[in-house]
Amino acid sequence: MSPQPQEAVGAPLSRVDGRLKVTGQAAYAADHGPDAGIDGIVHAVVVTSSVGRGRITAIDTGAAEAQSGVLKVISHRNAPTLPYRPNPGSLNLPGERLHVFQDDQVHFHGQPVAVVVATTLEAAQHAAGLLRVDYDAQQPVTDLTGAPANEPATAYTRGDAEAAFNAAPVRMEMTYRLSRTHHNAMEPHATIARWTGARVTVWEKTQWVQSTRDELAAVFGIPATDVRVISPFVGGAFGNAARCWPHTVIAALAARETGRPVKLVLTRKQLYSGVGFRPAYQYKVRLGSDRDGRLTAMTHDLRAETSRYERFSERGVMSPGQMLYTTPNVSQAHRTVPLDVNTPTPMRGPGYSTAAFPIESAIDELAHELGIDPIELRLRNEPDNDQASGLPFSTRRLRECLNTGAREFGWSRRDPKPSSTRDGDWLIGIGMATAVYDTLRAPAQARVRLNADGTALVESATSDMGPGTYTSMTQIAADALGLEVRAVTFRLGDTIMPPAPVHGGSLTMASIGSTVQDGCDKLRLQAIQLAVEDTKSPLHGAAPDDVVVRDGRLHLKDDPGRGETYRQLLSRNSRTHLEADGVYTPARPQASMYAYGAVFAEVAVDRRLGLVRVRRMLAVYDAGRIISPKLADSQAIGGMVGGISAALLEHTVTDPRDGRIANANLADYLVPVNADVPQLKAIYLDGRDDTADPIGVKGLGEVVLVGVAPAIANAVFHATGRRIRQLPITIDALL
Repeated sequence: MSPQPQEAVGAPLSRVDGRLKVTGQAAYAADHGPDAGIDGIVHAVVVTSSVGRGRITAIDTGAAEAQSGVLKVISHRNAPTLPYRPNPGSLNLPGERLHVFQDDQVHFHGQPVAVVVATTLEAAQHAAGLLRVDYDAQQPVTDLTGAPANEPATAYTRGDAEAAFNAAPVRMEMTYRLSRTHHNAMEPHATIARWTGARVTVWEKTQWVQSTRDELAAVFGIPATDVRVISPFVGGAFGNAARCWPHTVIAALAARETGRPVKLVLTRKQLYSGVGFRPAYQYKVRLGSDRDGRLTAMTHDLRAETSRYERFSERGVMSPGQMLYTTPNVSQAHRTVPLDVNTPTPMRGPGYSTAAFPIESAIDELAHELGIDPIELRLRNEPDNDQASGLPFSTRRLRECLNTGAREFGWSRRDPKPSSTRDGDWLIGIGMATAVYDTLRAPAQARVRLNADGTALVESATSDMGPGTYTSMTQIAADALGLEVRAVTFRLGDTIMPPAPVHGGSLTMASIGSTVQDGCDKLRLQAIQLAVEDTKSPLHGAAPDDVVVRDGRLHLKDDPGRGETYRQLLSRNSRTHLEADGVYTPARPQASMYAYGAVFAEVAVDRRLGLVRVRRMLAVYDAGRIISPKLADSQAIGGMVGGISAALLEHTVTDPRDGRIANANLADYLVPVNADVPQLKAIYLDGRDDTADPIGVKGLGEVVLVGVAPAIANAVFHATGRRIRQLPITIDALL
């Protein structure tokens, strides 16, 4: 059929759920109560270990249990044995996830060792402070620098990198270090759990309701059909709500043991040991090139921290080194280092943003060594196809990103000599880096219902942690059904809805958007077929391909006066509604599919104090079709802010004596404030990628973080002439 007229897609619409959020009516995990049918909620407070490794030798619960309002104290001494069945489908990792309250072992500082349940939060908090836990403590190991590593988690070779490196006219060797960082979303992790007989309902902060459902079913040894997970709003997550963490199990266990609905909210401090983090890295790069800057060899040796009980290996960290630049000889080894820490987890731009700092810094170092413009060096090493897979690119407009960014940012006015531009006491530098992130898709389903009043309801069990899923899916549905945006309602975040993949990896728009498009297309065609077969319809006898829908009215595309509304059609046929199921199953890739970007940054460095200030940033993206420009800008600005944070501020500090995180709060763990955020701008190349998915998108939420930190680091070098190979770039490194 002919494509539908479009009005919503591509329009800079405000969020459809914006009013709920700014007026406080959006119900997050801890906000549910009687309005959601949950009466008699009691409160749980987790008690965590004060040692980083060892064994619990005693727990004195007497004082806590004697407090008024305390219902129960649960620890390994009195907790029931839980099945903890295997559950590989919920982002669980090699090894064995933490079994809460099942033994006396302590694996890391901040591990849950007990939970206090009381009728009020204050009573639970007070009683938790009265608990006395004794340990047989051992010295934890928390620094990956000297600790032994596992065998390579992943390895990759192409050509003979060692021989090519030794033969290269230009050879460079660098070691880069990235600090551990935490997600620090606004909403803390929270769970409300209620049992009804053998069935449990959980209101949860999660990016994947099915994952939480399946994990609870596995832990408690019950059918997944006996678990319902509800998560309509998520106040930020950036990856740390993609899997089910121990506190969720604790809340469900406490609810079952007390027979009461239990609310458990992690404190800000507990978030630093309870829900994962981006691991620290040591990343060694060796690159060889000819005198014209054409790469001949590149080796990558990565060491990253993981817990001892699970083996976390960051997805995508190897990919940029394999396909970003033309390099005939590549060797990579990624090793994980078991430490006495909790398990890491994906964080925004996982893998790709990690690899971007060493790779894009190394390319910048090579450009300086050879006296070649950093953009020109990248252009000289642009590949014709994906050298790792041999596949053609679906679209790769990185050249256009680089050239557009250079023009718009004023790159030609940059004096290439480091430390050559000043503004009073400030040294001014301009740097750039490229960005890449793979285009992920996953099977998804949606249910679409067109009501007799001309409104539509679309449902899918996806999530919205901030990118605007409610809004973008409403836009897709409105155009596909030929309705105004206000006539469409999109619902998400409930396991009783059609299944959806994890809300992460920038796959939501491609996957859920495609299944929403499919369901709405089917429903529109169903309505058109009903009309052309209805003898009383003005459209009776018309060819279905000649009928379009606009503003809820079906009409001939060449004769707009001949038609009727959805409401008239359904009412006359005594239909309360029409319904269709959308399905999306991505095809096997026949092309290399990635989103790309070029990031430009200008910094000022105080020559006496070493203080770094980002003055302006610009990024140009090849991200396929942009469904919602306002949401895209929100994502791009957020990604740039996160990149500024990673480059200059974020650093989790661990006390090596006991494994305690010393800055586990938002006063000491630095993140950007308004004064740190300069002029930020994003440009999106017009176009679409129909190879990737039916709606032509690539995904934007991850690639906008990739490349920001190295662009800033390269700008700092240009300003000062000093190459900093560790993130964050702190004042002491520049003094």
